[in-house]
Amino acid sequence: MKHLGFAKSGDNLSVLCLGAHADDIEIGAGGTLLTWIANGVQLSVLWCVLSASGQRSDEANISAQLFLHGAASVEVRLAEFRDGFFPNEGNSIKEWMEGLKSWQRPDAIFTHRHDDAHQDHREVSRLTWNTFRDHLILEYEIPKWDGDLARPNLYSALPAKMMDRKIELLISGFATQRSKDWFRADVFRGLARLRGIECRAADGYAEAFHLRKALLG
Repeated sequence: MKHLGFAKSGDNLSVLCLGAHADDIEIGAGGTLLTWIANGVQLSVLWCVLSASGQRSDEANISAQLFLHGAASVEVRLAEFRDGFFPNEGNSIKEWMEGLKSWQRPDAIFTHRHDDAHQDHREVSRLTWNTFRDHLILEYEIPKWDGDLARPNLYSALPAKMMDRKIELLISGFATQRSKDWFRADVFRGLARLRGIECRAADGYAEAFHLRKALLG
């Protein structure tokens, strides 16, 4: 499988990470971010969680710092839009996202998949594309009850130790989610193993993304 070599040791890379809820970014792209930092990529990250209040706010803040330990720069922005009601708050979320443009121009944006079954996820994805029209946007996937996993077309291979670290941080960092039967180490590892098979990852693990538009050169 062809390697694009998007992020190499010594590269300076600015990344905007968007998640509807605390733990979304970590589940969808946490392993990729951990791997980039471990490989010497100089990451500048704006990490945004749109529904994070109370204990979920604390979890989001602490988790972002742990996943991005070693990054060149980290800024975390948390909002408190109502969980489950994002489509009804589209105007307010759009205004909030417009405010993100004051940050540096990102080389890549991680966001939710456009056809994710969760209404909050879909709204974040829709407004990402509506707000950032000339950027590389990578849509990540979230396992859940809906059974909506699709066929990705971009993969990020994960070393086994980065897969272990991702799971360790997820399980230890989000006590509010441990009662959910999809929030389990074997679910995260199983999905990464399946994606690793699909891209023939060296250690057998990968995160997968949907790349809808990109410019060669």
